[in-house]
Formats: sequence, structure tokens, C-alpha cells
Amino acid sequence: MNIIKNIKKFVKSAAMTVKNTISGVIRRARLAVARMTAVAACARGENYVDSGVKILIAVVIGALLLGGLYALFGDTIMPTVTRKVEEMFEFKG
Repeated sequence: MNIIKNIKKFVKSAAMTVKNTISGVIRRARLAVARMTAVAACARGENYVDSGVKILIAVVIGALLLGGLYALFGDTIMPTVTRKVEEMFEFKG
């Protein structure tokens, strides 16, 4: 009789252990699904295309500004500066 009680106790214990293990696996799986859903639904980050377009716009605007300054210095400011410097050295005070 004692052996049957021990077997019943063992089976009950094993069944409880299996149930707890399965419950833990299910709980961890649900947590993982919740995390994946949160990451997939997150709209915080930028897309690579947006960043690329921003960089391209910055480069184009920078090139336009640099070209404009070069044209301004080359045609307007530098000849005037050159003329004034030459006049200063030709001064016969």
C-alpha cells in the first residue's frame, strides 16, 4: 500500500512540475511576443531614406553657398581688394 502512495505522490509531483514548466514557457513566450509587438509598433526611429535625403539636401545647399561665395569673392571683392592694395603701394605721399 505504501508503494502505491509513493507512486501517486511521485506522479502528482511530476505532473505539477510539468504544469509549472509549461506555464513558465507560455509566460515567457507571451512576454517575447509583447516585446516584439512593441518594437514593431515603435515609430521613434528614422528611416534610412529620410536621413539620406537630409544629407543630400545639406550637401547641395552647402555647395550652392560655397559657389556663391566663390563667385562673389572672385568677381566683386577680390578685384576691389587687389586694386586698393596696389593703390596703397603706389602712394607717393
